[in-house]
Amino acid sequence: MGDVPGERFGAVVDTEDGLPGVADLDPDGVLDDELDDDVEDDDVEDVEDDDEDDEDDEDEDDGEDSADDESELNLLEQEGDIAADYIEGLLDIADLDGDIDMDVEGDRAVVSVVGATLDELVGDDGEVLEALQELTRLAVHRQTGARARLMLDVGGFRARRRSELAELGKSVAAEVSRSGEPRKLGAMSPFERKIIHDAVALAGLRSESEGEEPNRRVVVFPVG
Repeated sequence: MGDVPGERFGAVVDTEDGLPGVADLDPDGVLDDELDDDVEDDDVEDVEDDDEDDEDDEDEDDGEDSADDESELNLLEQEGDIAADYIEGLLDIADLDGDIDMDVEGDRAVVSVVGATLDELVGDDGEVLEALQELTRLAVHRQTGARARLMLDVGGFRARRRSELAELGKSVAAEVSRSGEPRKLGAMSPFERKIIHDAVALAGLRSESEGEEPNRRVVVFPVG
């Protein structure tokens, strides 16, 4: 990401509706820690699969694989615990009620906040949620020393958004197939672009991301 975290969050999180600003939402000063600019690049885009398998991988000991898998699971569960504690602190600061659920999906920890009054933590088009997710990832990174791919959801926003974007990707792919012309979509977050890429690929078309954050967007191309 090209944005300086403090500058981006200052524009997104600091509101006039009585919600805490960046200084309040970052009581431990995690924004002072440096993190690689590609903190969001874990939602891998525009990367072709490597068809050349490493033959040595076939000879790996199953016991070692099992130990590695268990170690990775433990790390993801640790990330979830750290993130849950951090989010709980933010809820206390903001004087908001919410229950926190933790899970591991694939190779990332997922922390979900559910409750009746959480629109303030989502914001327009999920902007506040994206900022909170980055804050949470930074908090996890400071304690574990490893870049976190953790996903934060609030009030089921991401689940609903995933469904909407999957339908959009399917619709755009059908339109591009009919017209034979590329179609450029609006600016989206890495999470949103990944869903579009997957939907387009499932439809048998190709898509790429272009531009710089926060104006990076998906372009869908016809076959051939």
